[in-house]
Amino acid sequence: MVAVPPNPWGVVTTRDRQLAFVSLNGADSVGLFRATSDPSLARQIEVPGAVFGEALTPDGRYLLGADGGAGAWVIDVAAAEKGSSHAVLGDMTAGNGTGAIAVAVSPDGRYAFVSLEDAGQIAVFNLRHALVGGLGGAGYVGSILVGPTPTDVAFSPDGQWAYATSEGPDLNVAGTLDVISVRQAETDPAGAVVASVPAGCNPVRVITSGSGDVVWVTARASDALLAFSAGRLRTDAAHALLADVRVGEAPVQLAFVRGGSRIVVADSDRFDVRGAAASLAVVDVSATLAGRPALLGYLPAGQFPRDMATASGGRTLLVSNYSSNQLESVDVARLP
Repeated sequence: MVAVPPNPWGVVTTRDRQLAFVSLNGADSVGLFRATSDPSLARQIEVPGAVFGEALTPDGRYLLGADGGAGAWVIDVAAAEKGSSHAVLGDMTAGNGTGAIAVAVSPDGRYAFVSLEDAGQIAVFNLRHALVGGLGGAGYVGSILVGPTPTDVAFSPDGQWAYATSEGPDLNVAGTLDVISVRQAETDPAGAVVASVPAGCNPVRVITSGSGDVVWVTARASDALLAFSAGRLRTDAAHALLADVRVGEAPVQLAFVRGGSRIVVADSDRFDVRGAAASLAVVDVSATLAGRPALLGYLPAGQFPRDMATASGGRTLLVSNYSSNQLESVDVARLP
């Protein structure tokens, strides 16, 4: 593990997975790290405010960072890598709503969806219009109304669907997984939700399989990893749940490794439960979907592991440990 400036949050790696951008929430900046088995900080990019979850555009040109308000910061990646003082292009904003915590970019790079945690909405931005119009509200299309406290959003690989997790109105209550028609969201966001299903207590993060057939969700207060059939979510929601795997305390982020055959889950223990500890749970994907015991074991983590991304051609997993101010490097070959 390497010590980093305060409160590392989002982690994304460049297209070649040789560099990593880590949002340093307590330092109003983004750190550019050499993404090796022993990561090192190359430079810090100062941002005019806090940065939370991050996403790269598919072409690798722009880094988006949720701003805690009503939108996301936009950073020119090439300029950031060169250390330019003009790397931060500005802030795109919905103009209202608060609590921007996560951002996702559509596979075609045309749209960005930003989770507004405090507003119960997903803000939709047309990226080309935003960039041409000088950011601000230039690219704002409208907002998707979802469940209370939306925390994450992920696109299907074909870009037709998006999936949003909403924690629910309070701790330890059932939250939802919302299915969004991306085409509808591009023109009429208010009518874009096509299905909504219970997803355990406090669902907080979501990813899709490489094929798009399975949607994976962490339910933080249920200490569970859930698998849903993407097809059934739209046609037979009551029978969409495929598997429920018990993991560690208060799971947050999750990431595929080893070509999608394993999922690593960040058990955050963010509420310091007596007798519990933060860890990284390793889950066998095929065993999960076959209904067999799937939890392979745990790896140690720092305090409150929050986000993850693969680096070095998939050989390394980088983990931001929010409360212990560390960037952890995991050798994927040594996973159970």
